[in-house]
Amino acid sequence: MSTPQIAFLKGHGTENDFVIVPDPDNALDLPAAVVARLCDRRAGIGGDGLLHVVRSASHPEARDMAEQAEWFMDYRNADGSVAEMCGNGVRVFARYLQRAGLASEGDLAVATRGGVKRVHLAEDGAVTVSMGHARLPGSGVRVTVDGRSWDARNVNMGNPHAVAFVDDLAHAGDLLSVPPFSPSSVYPDGVNIEFVVDRGPRHVAMRVHERGSGETRSCGTGACAVAVAAARRDGVDPAVTGAPATYTVDLPGGTLVITESPDGEVEMTGPAVIVAEGVIDPDWLETVSG
Repeated sequence: MSTPQIAFLKGHGTENDFVIVPDPDNALDLPAAVVARLCDRRAGIGGDGLLHVVRSASHPEARDMAEQAEWFMDYRNADGSVAEMCGNGVRVFARYLQRAGLASEGDLAVATRGGVKRVHLAEDGAVTVSMGHARLPGSGVRVTVDGRSWDARNVNMGNPHAVAFVDDLAHAGDLLSVPPFSPSSVYPDGVNIEFVVDRGPRHVAMRVHERGSGETRSCGTGACAVAVAAARRDGVDPAVTGAPATYTVDLPGGTLVITESPDGEVEMTGPAVIVAEGVIDPDWLETVSG
């Protein structure tokens, strides 16, 4: 029996790009090897990750969120591993739902492994995601690249981040492999590592090594973690000052605007674009999955 055709789309948020696989009933088997090949930029479609679009009620990890959010973002890293959250991915996921007629301009909810995220699709095309509250575990790490070392702040945005403020983004090195950090026990399941420089008042730029994907053009949860870390460094913690703190975060693929409110809610605003759609060749897929 031949493998059935599988539809896909390709989208990006500030050039953090994704393969999108609609599968409302969770009928597809997407093992890590298949996801990795789909995300391969030479042998597959290419992407920093894969957005598996499933109804929450049809996925065992999301059924308890089905009353709050109809759709579940089953996110996978480019190496096929499962991830808790992806901020740029949520924006692209929401844009796909809008394109497919499954959501309209305005507010919607998206279930993720990092909890239910509230999304707003604006008339001008911008997408705002309520990313939840940052957690700042007391333990930090020391990151080292090419003989230089920095203390990095531990910020969790539903997935783990280590934020290091540096003098020059080139000091991050090539980011082809995971920058060494210690103690490794702080992040037993790996970590996203951000290197950050100042551009002006409440304006920073960053590069990131994403766990399971390498350096990416953008990382939404990473930008949120950077803004939260910068606010603490700059003495403008909204919980203390009572005023929101907004940071502009430049990434290689574009710009995101991050606002943390006094109640701890972090919002991220940026673009999301669908660039192509098609069908995965079933014969090719059969050779990969076989």
